[in-house]
Amino acid sequence: MALTGEALLDSAEDLPGGTAATGTTTRATTVRTAEQALPNAHREPLHDTVVVIPARNEEAEVLGSLESLAAQTQRPDLILVVVNNSTDGTERIAREFAERPGAPRTRVLSLPSNPHKKAGALNHGLARLAEEGGNLTGAARYVLVMDADTSLHPRFLQRARMVLESDPQLGGVSATCYGRSGLWRTPWQRYLAGMQIIEYGRYAHTRSRSGLHTMAGAGSFYRSAALQHLIDARGEVFWQHSGNLVEDYETTLSLKEAGWRVTANQYCVAYTDLMPALGDLVRQRERWVRGTLDIMRQRGWTRHTRLSIVQYVLGLLGFAYSLGWVAVWAAQSVAQGQPAGDPLWLLLLLAWSLFSAVRVAPLGWKAMLVCALLLPELVFQFIRTYWMGTSLWRSYTSGAATWA
Repeated sequence: MALTGEALLDSAEDLPGGTAATGTTTRATTVRTAEQALPNAHREPLHDTVVVIPARNEEAEVLGSLESLAAQTQRPDLILVVVNNSTDGTERIAREFAERPGAPRTRVLSLPSNPHKKAGALNHGLARLAEEGGNLTGAARYVLVMDADTSLHPRFLQRARMVLESDPQLGGVSATCYGRSGLWRTPWQRYLAGMQIIEYGRYAHTRSRSGLHTMAGAGSFYRSAALQHLIDARGEVFWQHSGNLVEDYETTLSLKEAGWRVTANQYCVAYTDLMPALGDLVRQRERWVRGTLDIMRQRGWTRHTRLSIVQYVLGLLGFAYSLGWVAVWAAQSVAQGQPAGDPLWLLLLLAWSLFSAVRVAPLGWKAMLVCALLLPELVFQFIRTYWMGTSLWRSYTSGAATWA
């Protein structure tokens, strides 16, 4: 079991270099001076794995997140819960968990007036951690950043650690996220939840290992040396700017630009909450897409942004084409009084239906049936195109966005 930070710091005070013994040689003095200049040289970090959880008004979810960490096959050495501008019982619940017998070592940090929102909470937790070891690499070997409404698979930390150990050039491995279903009261809520589950599931099984778009805010496992690289370059890991709506995407780009590679792994699984109401879903996605567009516009066309830009444009064009095709087919069918279209086109439509179903096969037969029907996804695609379009419009026409 890893020693606690306090134990290691106490041990460090007993190392040579305090009061010099009589007859100390010049060489010994030189060695001590070098050690003082490089306090972490040839030393093991104080912790192997540290988890930082920013939590704002998450009293209903934070306990589940913490318990998923306690259930890990390789438990973290330290959990830092940064209670960020909360007005509910989040801090109380986190402290009660920290006092549980047998719980992983947990600290609760309170930020009641944090102007930098989630990015500020994350940076505060990382700064407090770095104080223990002189810098981040001296304090921890790995850092997991996760949302307070996320639960991890019991082997998440074990698997993520194995991924980073396999390649020293990897700066981080992102979770593969799945939607966590709930008890929805209406058929419309069940529909929205089901489409989000399909959306997350499809993305999880098609996520690119190279050129990863975003390290998921729900769960990202970083090499501390990569985060320290960003601190050395700009003084912080997560960009504290009022217009930064997607701190995870901006940080992913910054790591790539600094020469680090990032990846996702299908076995590093996180389960995150879904939006049960249409208004909540649209606001969430508008923030994500608007924030991503703002960062891409700021960065411009680079080798790290061009794939995302192309995918966004193709997504809009693809929906426009699909909607136009359906509109023409419907108009012809109404005019003829029967389903219109060349049999070849109907065959292609059937092929697309089967392809859509196969893509979600890991999610089960219900998801396959929904996708095979095409219409449910077409409706959800219309909603998706709405928030993509409004986000694009606001990115170019409105002032700087801010975290709500």
